[in-house]
Amino acid sequence: MKEALFYNKEEAHAVQCFLCSHGCKIADGKQGICGVRQNQGGILYSLNYGKIISANVDPIEKKPLFHFFPGSLAYSIASVGCNFKCDFCQNWQISQASEAKRLGIEGIEVSAKKVVDDALSNNCRSISYTYTEPAIFFEFACDCAMLAKKKGLYNNFVTNGFMSREPLQYIAPYLDAANVDLKSFRDDFYRKVCKAKLEPVLETIKLMKQLNIWVEVTTLIVPGRNDSSGEIADIATFLASVDKNIPWHISRFHPNYKVTGVEPTPLAKLEEAYTIGREKGLKFIYIGNVYTERGENTYCPECRKLVIKREGYCVESKNIKMGRCDYCNHKIAGVGL
Repeated sequence: MKEALFYNKEEAHAVQCFLCSHGCKIADGKQGICGVRQNQGGILYSLNYGKIISANVDPIEKKPLFHFFPGSLAYSIASVGCNFKCDFCQNWQISQASEAKRLGIEGIEVSAKKVVDDALSNNCRSISYTYTEPAIFFEFACDCAMLAKKKGLYNNFVTNGFMSREPLQYIAPYLDAANVDLKSFRDDFYRKVCKAKLEPVLETIKLMKQLNIWVEVTTLIVPGRNDSSGEIADIATFLASVDKNIPWHISRFHPNYKVTGVEPTPLAKLEEAYTIGREKGLKFIYIGNVYTERGENTYCPECRKLVIKREGYCVESKNIKMGRCDYCNHKIAGVGL
């Protein structure tokens, strides 16, 4: 447990957290929406500080980050908690604090030094704050990220993008990349399904680009919820307006948590989304959670030659040198290419 960053003290020992865009006003003894930040006598504490419930060595492509040191390893950590309530969450046992408590999942206390040392000993290029929402264990993520930088490691977030502006600016010098879930382009979807709002997520994507954080975006296409051609086009149009080089990962839905009566996303719908993204000007589009040859490979946007061939999460071959296509010398957007 550690005193939280980014909160204001109010009257009668109440506090207001502004780590994320919920801006929870929390009475003494109560917790915020995330379930892991508690007001104790007018001081807000991070209850999950250093309590790691998952630590794995993953291919960076699993995040997914395809233009950030492709083929490298990421030391992936998570703590319990999330500020969203998505009913199709694939990590609901650990993202939802109430479910984790019911299942007896608390985490093992580790230090930031231990995380960094483990990343180095496993030949990882970066530390990935993932599986649950990294903003919810922000204080520990910051401590790890700052130490990681000193040791020559990179840092990346896999995030729902609901973090407030000031915390994002605070961690930006240490945060090199992020994959942001853009779950829908309809505010009513965010309000009904995630118990959140759309606009802060859009602002996060734009601000990350301004702060020189490498950004990739994932959209899980859920049949009957966010899969209309119009909404898919709106997402692609927005991303292209921010930067046409933003890689867009179109992910196949599989039934999970509270959503079990819906079929997996049809492959034809994923291919349609891919085509729409290309029509809107996006240069790098990927199809995830299912194998399609063009869906996981990287092609030069200039000559259309294959520059990174992937099989699953593994990079089989690269035709890029110093960030440029071997065939036409076109600059391929990314970090560590």
